Amino acid sequence: MEYLEIAGQTLLAVFAVIALARVNGLRSFSKMSSFDFALTIAAGSVLATMMTSDKTPWPGFTALVVLFAARHAISAARRRWRWIQWLTDNTPLILYYEGHLYEENLTLSRITRDELRAKLRKANAISTDCVRAVVLESTGDVSVLQGETLDPDLLRGVSWGRAQAPQHLR
Repeated sequence: MEYLEIAGQTLLAVFAVIALARVNGLRSFSKMSSFDFALTIAAGSVLATMMTSDKTPWPGFTALVVLFAARHAISAARRRWRWIQWLTDNTPLILYYEGHLYEENLTLSRITRDELRAKLRKANAISTDCVRAVVLESTGDVSVLQGETLDPDLLRGVSWGRAQAPQHLR
């Protein structure tokens, strides 16, 4: 394959992604849910293949259009029907709450104490006394909620896994 062909296919891929992202909107490359993350990874894989394939780039272009259309359709369906959201998204999981580390949820999520400590450091938690809650989000990110108080509404929809939720949060 000639370098000029690779350059042309790369430019086509770049312009295709720009156009599709403009049509699809800001959520095109978000990581708001596990489904978003999976489609973003898939789009990256298709782009890489599209740019470097020694065959025509059109199957890759078609795959990108279908991925973006699927993201748009699934996002619309998730807003309309709760069961689609349940089907496509993982449920956030509480790992730590108000001074209590939920070992059973660490085990359930396959996260070690060392990994959790690393996430606390990354969130600039200087003491567990200032940490109100730690949540493994549906995307696999870890949120560290800090401060004097915690609005219970922020934990709505968060699973307590194998742990028992405190009475005031049930």
